[in-house]
Amino acid sequence: MASSKPIPCGPCQEGKVNTKADIWCYNCEEGLCSTCSSHHKRFKGTRDHKTIDIKSYKPSIKAINTECDKHGQQLNLYCPSHLMPCCDECISTSHSKCTGIKSLASVVEKTKIEKSTQSVQKQIDSIKHFLDKLINNKSKNIKRCEKENDNIKELIFKIRKDINKHLTHLEKKLCNEADTIWNQEKSKAKDLITEIEGKQKNFKEMQDHLHTVIPHTSKLQSFLGVHQIEQQVHQCQRYVDDLEKDDRAKEFSIKLMQNNEIEKILSKLGSLESLGEVIVDKTEIALNRETSVKKKAQVQSRVQSNIKNMIMNIETKIKINIKELISDMICLMDGRVIVVEMDGKVNLLTSEGKLQKQLPIPGDAFSVTQINQNTIAITYPEEKAIKIFNMENETVTKVITLDKGCYGLSFSNNSLAVGLYDKEIRIIDLEGNTLKSIQVESESNLYHLVYCNDRVIYSDWEGKAVNSYDESSKQIWKYTQDLSGPFGLCTDTYGNIIVADYYSNSIVVISKDGKDSKVLISEENGLEYPKCICFKHNESSGFICDYSGTYLAKFNLSS
Repeated sequence: MASSKPIPCGPCQEGKVNTKADIWCYNCEEGLCSTCSSHHKRFKGTRDHKTIDIKSYKPSIKAINTECDKHGQQLNLYCPSHLMPCCDECISTSHSKCTGIKSLASVVEKTKIEKSTQSVQKQIDSIKHFLDKLINNKSKNIKRCEKENDNIKELIFKIRKDINKHLTHLEKKLCNEADTIWNQEKSKAKDLITEIEGKQKNFKEMQDHLHTVIPHTSKLQSFLGVHQIEQQVHQCQRYVDDLEKDDRAKEFSIKLMQNNEIEKILSKLGSLESLGEVIVDKTEIALNRETSVKKKAQVQSRVQSNIKNMIMNIETKIKINIKELISDMICLMDGRVIVVEMDGKVNLLTSEGKLQKQLPIPGDAFSVTQINQNTIAITYPEEKAIKIFNMENETVTKVITLDKGCYGLSFSNNSLAVGLYDKEIRIIDLEGNTLKSIQVESESNLYHLVYCNDRVIYSDWEGKAVNSYDESSKQIWKYTQDLSGPFGLCTDTYGNIIVADYYSNSIVVISKDGKDSKVLISEENGLEYPKCICFKHNESSGFICDYSGTYLAKFNLSS
């Protein structure tokens, strides 16, 4: 026994009697003595409870509740459509339209628990491996970004250093220009002073000659002497007159004529709040999970269903009035719907089919697929490009350029399958690298395709066929029965293909192996010109959109 302390009998303990338990009831979650155990087995309400010898009981194991959490009734039925156990109340309230309801006992009887346990263990190991790898990647990411942070600081320092270096150069250049101009002007002024001082010396000589020589000479000599001095004075007068016009005689000052661009630069610097912006650039990473961790059923009812038992009902028709030709449609993981106009806009609708807004993506779109919760991808044939769009930030985060016009698009296993002009389906990663090139036969362009389980299924409306190819370009099957003009298509949880057949005004299901088909709904059910069809995420219900964007038909599929 896992515990050395004896486990008491629960009912006896309620009667204030301490009795050692001999068995453990997982349903009641208490121990029972031999006497209480005997009564326990006789009562109708407890006779089917799971019990174990107290010596084998491990207190760490919590009992699994066999009653409905919502209604408190015993789980006794199983719904194969939703892959879940139910009580009687569940069936009447939530599964009234589901078909193929079975008794839980019969399902449990046919289920190989050991195989299911191994499958679950494999999924647990896969998830643990995935999470370990994610932790490892994140740890490396942190170290790398620490270095990137240092690099950013070094770059900021370099920007400041380069700016300072250039300003120092301009400062030195301008100071040298100021010194040169100052020395030139100073030299001119000093030369002028020297020249004027020479003239002043001549004036002194003339003055001395006038006052010392002339009084002591003859009248003729005095006349001639005065005349000569007078001529010299006239020359000096002309010199003085010329000086008034001479730039050298002007008073000079040295000023700085500031470059007009500096004011603009200073103004810009004043409004410059930052040298740059530090952003976080997030990119998708391929972690290559070994095993899918999507929800799977452990019982045989998940195996290929008989499509002859499938029933599709149109619950309601919703007017959307986009009134443009429609090329594609998907249901997002959060329940909202995207409807793409042919070579036009991308429309986002609520989970109830009401037009919410047009996504701000430039260009003429054609096909759309969802990559993760916040990311979609759209083809643009004229641009020969796929644009990756973030729904949360409403921005195009990447553009993958191709060498051909591109149409149908589907995402699976961290890769995109895109239908290209000239009968090629190309498998690419999210960086745009080619992983596989599948050559196919088709009479029409590859407008609609689904990529899953390493195969591609596409519609050929002109050839009135739906085709399935593997990644080695080998045709798995081609189906033409019940088809007049197949366009949009999707797959259910079993891998069956649901096709919108435009020309016959019908929805057709083709079995996963391509050997059988059934018309689910037709023109008699009020269906007109169906172009696209999609399931809600992990549900058996979805929407049908007509060719001209007039309505959405909400459907439910049961088997």
